[in-house]
Parts: sequence; C-alpha cells; structure tokens
Amino acid sequence: MMDAGRATDIRSGIQIEVITVIWMLIEMAVSIVAGIAAGSILLTAFGLDSLIELVSGGILLWRLSVENRGGDTAQVEQAERRAAWVVAIALALLCVYVLISAIYGLLAHSKPESSMLGIGISAAAVLVMPYLTIAKRRISRRIQSEALAGDAVNSITCAYMAGSVLLGLTLNALLGWWWVEDIAAFLLLIWLLRETWEMFEEARSERSLS
Repeated sequence: MMDAGRATDIRSGIQIEVITVIWMLIEMAVSIVAGIAAGSILLTAFGLDSLIELVSGGILLWRLSVENRGGDTAQVEQAERRAAWVVAIALALLCVYVLISAIYGLLAHSKPESSMLGIGISAAAVLVMPYLTIAKRRISRRIQSEALAGDAVNSITCAYMAGSVLLGLTLNALLGWWWVEDIAAFLLLIWLLRETWEMFEEARSERSLS
C-alpha cells in the first residue's frame, strides 16, 4: 500500500496531466484554426504538434491512474515502461516535426500572415507550459518516474516552440523577418535531440531491468 506522501504526489501528478490534456486540446484546436485562417503552415503545424503533446499527456495520465487505483508493483512498473516508450517516441516525433518545419520554412520562405488569434494562443502557451514543466519535474523526482520527467521535456519544448512561433509572427509582422522562427527551431533541435536520446536510453534501461 502506498504511503500518504506518495499517494498525494500521485494525485498531484494526475491533476497536472488532466490540466495538460485540457490545455493541449484547446491549443491544438485554436492553433489549427488560426493557422488555416492565416494561411500559416507553421502555425498549423504547431497545432498538429499539440496532438503529440496530447498523446504524451494522455499516456502519463493512464500510467499515474494505474498506481492511484492501487495497481500492484508489477502493474505500475509495466505502466511506467510503456509510458516511457510512448514519451520517447513522442519526443522523436517532435524532433522530426521541428526539423521538417524549419527546413521547409527556410527553403519556401514561408511568411506567416498576421494572426491575432495565433499570437494570443502562442503567448498563452509561453505562460502555461513552463508552469506545467516545473510541476511535472517536481512530481517526477518525488515518485521517481522517468516517463513523467520525459513528459516535462515535451512541455518545455512546447513552450520554446510557442515562443518561436510568437517571435516569428511578431517580427514578421513588424519587420518582415520571416526567418527568425526557423533559426530558433534549429537551435531548439540541438537540445531536443540530446533529451530524446536520453529518454530512449532510460526506456531501454527499464526494459532490460524487467
């Protein structure tokens, strides 16, 4: 049986993942609508990226729920391993998304149209996602969940990407600097590749210990 402290942390994790899922649904819907309306491929892609974040949040919600329902040690470990693999794959998809989007943007000279809705949702994500990241990292340390720690990487990546989209939309609208968003994406990729590799290493390590 879980001690009271761990039970509280698990419930806190469930709450933060519920917030993540709800926010990602909003972010995905608003970004795709705004992207299509503005003719912005990258803003639309940001909305599609939110789908990856949604899957990651959903799998973590499942993993935490297994333990919260009183699943035995074997069930919790199995849920953790599966969650770790899903998060690692989600991070890999994020790498692909960032790379393709940045290359396409530079080659096609993609210039997002001014979109107040797009600026609004990306600005909101810049504020919301760091909060979710900090909460997930704190809880992951307490319950020793690499899967939740990996999901925290997804969240901070989303914040960085939202910042890139916000910066790109703003500077392009004011100065015509269409390339800023894509350069920032390449800088993100350097960090993201390392985090993705570490997450796959953790997932493989957990499988080898099973």
